[in-house]
Amino acid sequence: MTEAVTNKLLESLPHTAKFVHLRVHSAYSLLEGALKVSNIANACLRFDVPALGITDRNNLFGALEIAENLSGKGVQPIIGVTLALTETPGVHDLPGQDPLSLDMLPHIALFVQNETGYENLMALVSAAHLEDQDNGGSGVAFELIKRHHDGLICLTGGPEGPVNRLIGADKQEAAEGLLSVFHEIFGDRLYVELQRYNRNMDGPVEEKLIDLAYTQNIPLVATNQCFFESEADFEAHDALLCIAGGTYTVEQNRRRLTPEHRLKSPREMVSLFADLPEAVENTVEIARRCAFRPEVRAPILPPFEGGDEQGELRRQAEEGLALRLQENEPSAPLEAYKQRLEFELDVIKNMGFPGYFLIVSDFIKWSKEHGVAVGPGRGSGAGSLVAWALTITDLDPLKFNLLFERFLNPERVSMPDFDIDFCQTRRDEVIRYVQEKYGHDQVAQIITFGKLQARAVLRDVGRVLQMPYGQVDRLCKMVPNNPANPTTLQEAIDGEPRLQEERDREPQVAQLIEIALKLEGLYRHASTHAAGVVIGDRPLQELVALYRDPKSDMPVTQFNMKWVEEAGLVKFDFLGLKTLTVLEKTAELLAAKGIDINVNSLPLDDVKTYELLGKGDTVGVFQLESAGMRDVLRKMRPDCFEDIIALVALYRPGPMDNIPKYIACKRGEQEPDYMHEMLQPVLEETYGVPVYQEQVMQIAQVMSGYSLGEADLLRRAMGKKKQEEMNRQKSRFIEGAMENGVTDKAASKIFDQVDAFAGYGFNKSHAAAYALIAYQTAYLKANYPVAFLAASMSLDYHNTDKLQVFVQDAQAHEIEVCIPDVNKSGVLFEIDDNKIFYALAAIKNVGMQGVADIIDLRNQ
Repeated sequence: MTEAVTNKLLESLPHTAKFVHLRVHSAYSLLEGALKVSNIANACLRFDVPALGITDRNNLFGALEIAENLSGKGVQPIIGVTLALTETPGVHDLPGQDPLSLDMLPHIALFVQNETGYENLMALVSAAHLEDQDNGGSGVAFELIKRHHDGLICLTGGPEGPVNRLIGADKQEAAEGLLSVFHEIFGDRLYVELQRYNRNMDGPVEEKLIDLAYTQNIPLVATNQCFFESEADFEAHDALLCIAGGTYTVEQNRRRLTPEHRLKSPREMVSLFADLPEAVENTVEIARRCAFRPEVRAPILPPFEGGDEQGELRRQAEEGLALRLQENEPSAPLEAYKQRLEFELDVIKNMGFPGYFLIVSDFIKWSKEHGVAVGPGRGSGAGSLVAWALTITDLDPLKFNLLFERFLNPERVSMPDFDIDFCQTRRDEVIRYVQEKYGHDQVAQIITFGKLQARAVLRDVGRVLQMPYGQVDRLCKMVPNNPANPTTLQEAIDGEPRLQEERDREPQVAQLIEIALKLEGLYRHASTHAAGVVIGDRPLQELVALYRDPKSDMPVTQFNMKWVEEAGLVKFDFLGLKTLTVLEKTAELLAAKGIDINVNSLPLDDVKTYELLGKGDTVGVFQLESAGMRDVLRKMRPDCFEDIIALVALYRPGPMDNIPKYIACKRGEQEPDYMHEMLQPVLEETYGVPVYQEQVMQIAQVMSGYSLGEADLLRRAMGKKKQEEMNRQKSRFIEGAMENGVTDKAASKIFDQVDAFAGYGFNKSHAAAYALIAYQTAYLKANYPVAFLAASMSLDYHNTDKLQVFVQDAQAHEIEVCIPDVNKSGVLFEIDDNKIFYALAAIKNVGMQGVADIIDLRNQ
């Protein structure tokens, strides 16, 4: 939104409404702001305001999200921050003045005028978290303000500001000197900020402040720090402050705000400052001066060292494919591989992603060269032949009929996304390599925000209301606990009569629920995403503000997973997978006994492995060890790798209903239903049972002449169930099918059948990659059970319950578990013939009683 557009909106307002809120705190002012982004945008429409300023405390967590939401509603976002100062500037430099003792650091407000201002604000906010470690990342030194003031408008901070506090401490001369220092730095970009919450208390300070402003010819501006939407939200917000401070609502000596800290209407603010109309008008002036906003960027990647990314990708892919086909039996004519490689390279080039593939390939090759176990693939990336050639994945996509278009669709531009599994204990080594290669200031992890969800908010509010723990715990247990799809508090109330009865009978429970409903969904804390890492082409704080998670030694982006990508940074997922560590340790134990084994080149037709799977003997086997899965294995009796792929995809809510049909057709007890004879080649491998998303795409391709890119769009449409798009797709599907000789009625029926399945179809590329890890663990257990179980124990030696499961399983395989007489330094478990030895280190970590319990169990 340009300044001209903003001015036009401002001029269209009636005179009495010409006030712009500048000091709004969103929910990203953690446990302080109670205004969700959607509520802020809706309030702007309700008040019919042309602009609004966001000043979250010491962070820019919501800057891009809020900017996009407000501008989407036709409102100019004014991006700012409430920034703490770790010193009281100017006071130390004035003769005869002592440093002011403050319970809370003073704050000023800064607003972005232009791109330079945004870069400076990102630098300041990043420094507040990365450099001020002595104060817990609470603010910046005044010297930094001097270096990064260009393009920023400064407000003196109101009652929280250093000038107000000096006046309140009866240090008028110091206040005058400090204001002069600010004026010297910011010039006509400095405003003296007036806030009115309690005129009796704040009036004397305000009078002196106004005198100072007039004396130094600094304009006034009227603001109201808004933390919640309406006066009706005051009680809930007060409870939120208690949650933040670990206090109780009945306490008097704690932080409190007033009902006046709400999002007042412009008319209220005009009335409140009727005696100082210029202070109101200056809010509009600031809005006019701050027409810049952060915007969504195209993906940014560090450049390839050699410069010719396209040529380098082609060279590595062609050489890598030739090597792969030397080491692995081709499953199709060589020409098919060449054509597929050429097609993929062309798509990758046209979509602008050669650099992405090269970066991922580089750190995976480094990992493998340095003995760090890497998974065979994860997600739709396993469908790429280029990825296989570059050793990013370890599955031949032609052999398993995996589709590249499920990963990258040339008809819908979106970033590729390789999620990579690494050995759990050595994942950090790979991230350190990436930091060293691209620069520590160009690599960061990604922030994530924990929310006050239904059970948590009930517990937090119950505590600050000092309700009995047992009563609150009982209420919490009435809320269904489903981490994968959390139940909202309102949904729990609607579905649980006992909650309704308690609310209607007990006034305090009613109060608890009323407050909890208002606070639910607010952000509680910031932490680091488990796997996400971004790599930039420049110091990251030039693109996003940075944060420091006390639990991480790396910088963290202040935008979350969604918005960091919108800001142009490309996400790479470095996941730690314990199973890879088990595989690695098994190989190490075997190597110590003179047995060398490469889990990445195991035969996929090992009879002992399928016998083990058919018996459901899968304790410790990746993805296949639950009781329900073991029961299915015994019924299915898989005898080929494709059965494992199908089982990984089918064993989920919804698709599980098709498992009996799959088994019956596999055994020949039921005839497969292919819907139409031309679809038999697509559905034959799953006995007529649609299992994979890729099958949806292939059905559309075979029956209706879709390209695979078009077919991926159809698959997405079916998943989202948007009626208008579905009607268009159905017409296209039927028309194409009729051209291939299928009747209108038959095509319509098939489309509806495919649509019903598409909602829960699984990504075959991901299923195949994880099926391979499942097979590898099953192979090792079937052929080297002592080493496999010892390695599994070594990863769970701290978990007595899990150890008991492994000891019982060892006993079932007639493997003895022993405690040695001497300590085996650095090794938790060792093997010898048909025995597994606990090292004393393991005993120490588990605890003697825990080990004794396990040994007793073994001897029973």
